[in-house]
Amino acid sequence: MNLKGRHLLTLFDYTPEEIIYFLDLGDELKEEFNKHGGHPNRKPLKKSLGMMFEKTSTRTRVSFETGIWELGGQPLFLSFRDTQLVGTGESTSDTSQVLSRYLGGIMARVYKHKTLTDLAEHSSIPIINGLCDLYHPCQILADLQTIREHKGKLKGLKLVYVGDGNNVAQSLMIGCTKMGMDVTIVCPDDYKPDSEITEKVAKIAEKMGTKLEITKDVPAGVKDADVIYTDTWISMGDEAQKEIRLKAFKEYTVDKKLMSYAKNDAIFLHCLPAHRGYEVTDEVIDSKQSVVFDEAENRKHSQKAVMLALMRD
Repeated sequence: MNLKGRHLLTLFDYTPEEIIYFLDLGDELKEEFNKHGGHPNRKPLKKSLGMMFEKTSTRTRVSFETGIWELGGQPLFLSFRDTQLVGTGESTSDTSQVLSRYLGGIMARVYKHKTLTDLAEHSSIPIINGLCDLYHPCQILADLQTIREHKGKLKGLKLVYVGDGNNVAQSLMIGCTKMGMDVTIVCPDDYKPDSEITEKVAKIAEKMGTKLEITKDVPAGVKDADVIYTDTWISMGDEAQKEIRLKAFKEYTVDKKLMSYAKNDAIFLHCLPAHRGYEVTDEVIDSKQSVVFDEAENRKHSQKAVMLALMRD
């Protein structure tokens, strides 16, 4: 499958077959990496990746930086504070056109989705969304890879996301429905996913013959779940709302009782970092049902697949 030169801004832009291609390639790269004792045997991508960070990260930076190196490429860290975007107010279009002359691809982790669309509009190289306010597609590819590893399939499974209807929840809705999974978002009424995104996903679910549900009823929503997923209640940029959010989500902690509503063999996912005692308890995140560190590892393998597919010669 030829995906060369395309951007990855949202999984809305990719067909189910293309998403499966990313997952299969990620599995192949992971198998190759493990086969050679942690040392990649081949380096098929001798290009530089610019990594633009407006928002800080542990997993995104380390997984992309080691991933591009393992593919044979060169990582280049670019803090927004160290670029002319902030220093002199250079336009996004000028920055994008200049970096296109230097690099093989750009991964950007930003506050606003518009920053990514502006970069992509003026770029002649792939732009990869490392996170924005609306979407987190690379995380969801790692999630799908992890679920398939542990469940042996994706189609027909029920994933339940508990908590804030944020960028992760919205991207899970897109990716999971495209894979033929049922998705339930369990959240307070004031923290539902974006209505326009929900409407678009509902059409995908109808086409795929799957269910999309949004409810505030924890026991009913979690019932018969194959996968339980949560994320922080207080994302970067929401710190001023901390006390309000803690009060709103106090009934939505993923604990042993909540897990009991799901299937006995349900697995637990969290994109990390986790705030233990808030959105999840120690007894869940440290349990045998938790696959959060497999999930974190797969960020590197799935993102290697994205870089190789989009940036290859």
